[in-house]
Amino acid sequence: MRVKRFFLEVKKKDYKIIDLNLPKGVKIDLEKNKDFKINKFFYKQVGMDHYWRDRLIWPDDEWNNYIKNINLETWLIQNNKELIGFCETEFHPNENETELINMGILKEFRGRKYGSKLLVHAMNNSFNKKATRIWVHTCSLDHKHALTNYQSKGFKIFREEEISFVA
Repeated sequence: MRVKRFFLEVKKKDYKIIDLNLPKGVKIDLEKNKDFKINKFFYKQVGMDHYWRDRLIWPDDEWNNYIKNINLETWLIQNNKELIGFCETEFHPNENETELINMGILKEFRGRKYGSKLLVHAMNNSFNKKATRIWVHTCSLDHKHALTNYQSKGFKIFREEEISFVA
């Protein structure tokens, strides 16, 4: 199978902070405990629909090492403490940029604009911390609205490639 992969970016100079306007009861919080089980849960649950599988073979100690990275943040979107979705961002100090590593909404909450809210939060947070750029990659296996969601928030494609993928 051929998969199209897109690398997108927004530069701080081209971005204006967007008001989140979260619905009542919805909040986005940093997962301060650095509990790898949260990341592992979302990776499995969100990823099952999008062929995320690289980390499925990780033992717990590898997950734990991953989330202990001081530059990695895991953000959780919740409605009255019910988990909706997550995003992982990593600040790269040498480049003064943020990479949006993973982002996703649990299946039962998709189609309600939570992904859009989470993306705006990630962008606002990155630029409030003085990063000069935020970037992400997505592909044709991700949610059907992933690419348009990124582009609607100002992300521009800076690289495209086609890769072989074994489903």
